[in-house]
Amino acid sequence: MLYQLSRLCLRLLLLAIASTCYAGFVNAQEASPAKKPNFVVIFCDDLGYGDLGCFGNPTIRTKHLDQMASEGMKFTQFYVAASVCTPSRAGLMTGRLPCRSGMCSNKRRVLFPNSKGGLPAEEVTIAEALKEGGYATACIGKWHLGHHKQYLPTNNGFDYYFGIPYSNDMDRIASAPKGRESFWHPKSEYFNVPLMRNEEIIERPADQTTITRRYTEETVQFIEQNQDKPFFVYLAHSMPHVPLFRSPEFEGVSRRGYYGDVIEEIDWSVGQVLQKLRDTGLDENTLVVFCSDNGPWLIYGDHGGSAGPLRDGKGSTFDGGMREPTIFWWPKTIPAAEVAADVGSTMDLMATFTSLAGLPLPSDRKLDSYDLTPVLKQTGKSNREALFYYRGYDLMAVRVGPWKMHLKTQTGYGQPKAEVHNPPLLYQLEEDPGESRDLAKDNPEVIQKIQKLIEQHQKEMVFADSQLEL
Repeated sequence: MLYQLSRLCLRLLLLAIASTCYAGFVNAQEASPAKKPNFVVIFCDDLGYGDLGCFGNPTIRTKHLDQMASEGMKFTQFYVAASVCTPSRAGLMTGRLPCRSGMCSNKRRVLFPNSKGGLPAEEVTIAEALKEGGYATACIGKWHLGHHKQYLPTNNGFDYYFGIPYSNDMDRIASAPKGRESFWHPKSEYFNVPLMRNEEIIERPADQTTITRRYTEETVQFIEQNQDKPFFVYLAHSMPHVPLFRSPEFEGVSRRGYYGDVIEEIDWSVGQVLQKLRDTGLDENTLVVFCSDNGPWLIYGDHGGSAGPLRDGKGSTFDGGMREPTIFWWPKTIPAAEVAADVGSTMDLMATFTSLAGLPLPSDRKLDSYDLTPVLKQTGKSNREALFYYRGYDLMAVRVGPWKMHLKTQTGYGQPKAEVHNPPLLYQLEEDPGESRDLAKDNPEVIQKIQKLIEQHQKEMVFADSQLEL
């Protein structure tokens, strides 16, 4: 009897100890910090505001992007830092206006294969900020922030790089068809563009007919290999920059023709990336952002895209050149089918990603980046007061609330000099997104308010020497 009682007491003691240990384990689990979110930025090249089904295109089928928009948040007033490739990408990477880093010019609008400059080493990229916080980082696709070794992604915070270092129309060989014939009927061999892995050229010329597919495969593989740690993937498609290329499987699939084929392959790519996140169980811990570097290259006709209701396109500081179709997707964190009323910018990704990752922003420089977390989670608004539209080092326009004031205007291509407006032009963009009705005479107080903001902005602005002119 005594023996049985002793055994019972021992069992009760062991159960009590086990219960205490389990409770401590659960409490420790609850007290441990949440896993840092992953970030994926899918960035197109020369995509127009009106090129997606969810943004009003009637003939291009974008079922994966449409689903992404229905499950996430559409930003209908989202802007890039500049209306052409190099400065726009610099703005996204650094969270700063390109004129602060010298990644712009009034003479050469982008970097070329004979350029000597690139993103300065002292600039802090999103990849560098996240890597400090333990993130695995990959740049897959078009870089265009310097092709010399010291400027490549691997020297700007990215663990891995696979892509082309500049635009797909550069390095055209001398024997290629002259004029635009090389663009109307393109072949990969017309453009001696290198395809790189890290700092090594692995293919030249790059086979551009398969490049969208290969970018996608590399992205999916990187996610698979890094699913146990936080990661940041910057997937920067070469398309739909002319010359247009698509995989054989996408030839003739779109009612929109060649251009539509290209966009529908990009849509397929988005579907592959989102499905990989679902399959790995990472979808509810990953923020995916879809956007483009600037508006459509309208001078290429049906090989260029559409700005929809917006005015002008690539190269212009009218909204058609700088307002992009943008989607934020993060299941169970971002409310489904919401449209953000706030004005946002690709420059805001720096502040937003570091905020969500619990990491500090660089404090030793002026940033043009504002945290969009309250907008995404619908707990508040962005602190952005104004958006400044630059063309090179020239301040062309400023947006405050629904109002956009033009100091100068210049079409993307074909207008040698800007037209100066004194008094400035004033448009109410929410009522007039096509910027067709000048309301300056009836709203002098708006003009005065914006002019004061410009004075403050110019007092603190310090221009860096141009990297594009080296």
